[in-house]
Amino acid sequence: MDNISGYKDRAIESLTGKWGNSAIATLIYMIIFGGIPIAFSYGVTLTQSCSTISDPLGNIIQIVLLPIFWGFEIMFLENIRKGDQELDLGKMFEGFKDYIRIMLTNLLVGIYTLLWTLLLIIPGIIKMYSYSMTNYILLDDPDLKYNSAIEKSMAMMKGHKMDLFLLDLSMIGWLILSIITCGIGLLFLTPYNLTAHAHFYEDLKAEEQQNIAE
Repeated sequence: MDNISGYKDRAIESLTGKWGNSAIATLIYMIIFGGIPIAFSYGVTLTQSCSTISDPLGNIIQIVLLPIFWGFEIMFLENIRKGDQELDLGKMFEGFKDYIRIMLTNLLVGIYTLLWTLLLIIPGIIKMYSYSMTNYILLDDPDLKYNSAIEKSMAMMKGHKMDLFLLDLSMIGWLILSIITCGIGLLFLTPYNLTAHAHFYEDLKAEEQQNIAE
């Protein structure tokens, strides 16, 4: 496994010459995964004058669009694997080709994380990091789904949750800058963070394969 600086440097190297497309991809993702549910919810509120309907409708739409979330995340994993090739924005929609497996697995991750968070905030954060490799596993192990994929993520992250947490924490300056710029910085922070996560996963996978070989 690499150190925090190593993952950040590798992420920057992987995004060199691709920051523009990465920002565009992030904007598209935000519009689809965030904007569409909000627009539908707002529309229901206007037509029915019932604000209590808006949140459930928005949540339902986000659940339907979970494959977009998966595709956006794995797009950056595919990017580091392809090296100098252009960022493939089409990967963002790949999840719809295996809709049920990807949607339901991500839904389970969300439900489990929510339940742990309702218990206590810290256990919820711990579980969030335990489940953090699930989407990459869905890509690399197409036979795995639901709890099997989640359990593999938990096994891979055993002993590494704090490492990934500290990596995320090291980007707090970027987050503050994103807030100051009214969210514009997120167009660059998000690809940076997800690319660092992708490199982290690749090292976890290599470590797992080495342990199996031994």
